[in-house]
Amino acid sequence: MGELLDALEEDLKLGGKLTPQVRSHLRPIRAAFADRRAMALTAEMVDAYIEARLASAKPSTINRGTQLLHQAFALAVERGRLAFMPKIRRLSEVGNARQGFFERADFDAVVAKLPEYLQDFARFGYIVGWRKGSIASLSFADLDDQAIRLRAENSKSRRGQALPLEGELAAIIERRKAARQYTRADGTVALSAYVFHRDGEPVGDFRKAWATARKLAGISGRLFHDFRRTAVRNMVRAGVPETVAMAISGHKTRSVFDRYNITSERDIREALKRTEEYVGQERPNVVVLRPAEAALGAEE
Repeated sequence: MGELLDALEEDLKLGGKLTPQVRSHLRPIRAAFADRRAMALTAEMVDAYIEARLASAKPSTINRGTQLLHQAFALAVERGRLAFMPKIRRLSEVGNARQGFFERADFDAVVAKLPEYLQDFARFGYIVGWRKGSIASLSFADLDDQAIRLRAENSKSRRGQALPLEGELAAIIERRKAARQYTRADGTVALSAYVFHRDGEPVGDFRKAWATARKLAGISGRLFHDFRRTAVRNMVRAGVPETVAMAISGHKTRSVFDRYNITSERDIREALKRTEEYVGQERPNVVVLRPAEAALGAEE
């Protein structure tokens, strides 16, 4: 199995799909199966792995790993290394869609507690809804006076994007230009190639810094990825056409876009209020007749 997983990694690398996320999902698969003989691996063995993983991982996370296991087998069959492959179970992810998003006050509270190098990184994500890997990949080579461009190879959808520099986005980029200079360990001064950087290097794993900022701000259960659905919701609320919102956030399909366009309790309350006002305006005018008028009307 270790050889099959090596072959899969090489295939994904050649196709430009070997992302850090893929490597992360491959890690537990390697730990569980790399030393096993591929022809001896059964569906029951995979089920046992899934059952053990359910104690510490969500079904969606487990599915990402077992999908890679399936791909490794499929590649081996395609290339004639194996004649068959075991059936690999896929867990249901119903009800697994994340539903968190940031109201502006919560966002401002968390950003204020982040390290300085992460503050504009978070502001950028809050506005446009890009994935953190895409934001971290941005370099000054992707920037001109009019727009900043995400290269296709740095996008999960494998499609390039361009964002015109307007308003707060333009202000963020101006601050990043001013913060481009950094000091190396030997004391020399250099310019970072990356728009968002930490000592010249692209922003990496910041889960600890994020958790600390969230705790200090008194905001629980929020993820950086929540900016993705927050940006979509904010654009829709602002009246931005959905096709334009999709182009900005980088959503490739309507189904994914709909999953993030989440309705909050505030949205529902506002909808009920507007409906009540509308119904009140449409109520017909009823004229109540005095008894004498009612009798006269009956005679006529």
